[in-house]
Amino acid sequence: MGRSPLEWLGELIRKLLDWLVWAQHAHPTTVATVRVILAVLGVGLLAHMSYIVWRVLRPSARTPEGAGGSTRPSESDDAALARAQAEASAQAGRYAEALAHRFLSMVLELDRRRALTFHPSKTPAEYVNEAHLDGLGRASLGDLVARLYRHVFGALPCDAEAYRQFASDAEFVSGHVATG
Repeated sequence: MGRSPLEWLGELIRKLLDWLVWAQHAHPTTVATVRVILAVLGVGLLAHMSYIVWRVLRPSARTPEGAGGSTRPSESDDAALARAQAEASAQAGRYAEALAHRFLSMVLELDRRRALTFHPSKTPAEYVNEAHLDGLGRASLGDLVARLYRHVFGALPCDAEAYRQFASDAEFVSGHVATG
């Protein structure tokens, strides 16, 4: 009759411990060096894991004072605020971030004009299917979404010219709301 997996594992652990005792007596300096290296690696791994957890859990954007936890700006200045954030990001050289704010500005403007319904949980691609735009506007919106995905999610570099073209195309889309 064969051994159970637990018996086999127990024997393997005993052999490993016996080998470690032998190595400690036969090569004490080497074992001490390996222990120090493993301790340094363990501390480094713990520090790295702590950093990753901190990056994931920290808020990505600060909530303005008195915002009251609202997920949407007020009707009167929502698109203008997003556009101002886009311009500020572009001025700071953060063009991919500026694209995201400029896209939000366009979506909020289209929502104000009743061409689509804004919701923070919607993806940019969902707006393409929902938008009440003429054919040219819908095609342009689809192109904007593709560029947004390439730059923001695909990490394709974005420069000032690409941002300016995106902003210009966003203005174009806003002018193609379907009537009726």
